Amino acid sequence: MITTYFPLGTLSFSGEYFASLVGEAAKSCYGVAGMSTGCMTDSVKTLVLGSDFPEKGVRVTEQDGKLYIEMHIAVSYGVNVSSAAQSITHRVRDEVEASTGLKVARVTVSIDDIVEN
Repeated sequence: MITTYFPLGTLSFSGEYFASLVGEAAKSCYGVAGMSTGCMTDSVKTLVLGSDFPEKGVRVTEQDGKLYIEMHIAVSYGVNVSSAAQSITHRVRDEVEASTGLKVARVTVSIDDIVEN
């Protein structure tokens, strides 16, 4: 849960909200085949919940009022990996800042898999 304090009150965002927001923004970028499991807990959740769940491959933390986003993705074969990562970084940063009003300090994109379509 990430809580922000405004003059008129507080606003709390759940981890699931950020995960779905970041995941959907990343999936809409060219060359992204899907989200990858980022850690062992994601791997276990994949076995239990199925292949796709909102927080798969996304971790959002808050420090000093700024967000740090870590993502694990799979890209399509033949895509320029550097361009895809840069596009995802910009898209996710813009989506999160526009939707929440919070500043994103860093977006880390880890490309864990290359998928052949």
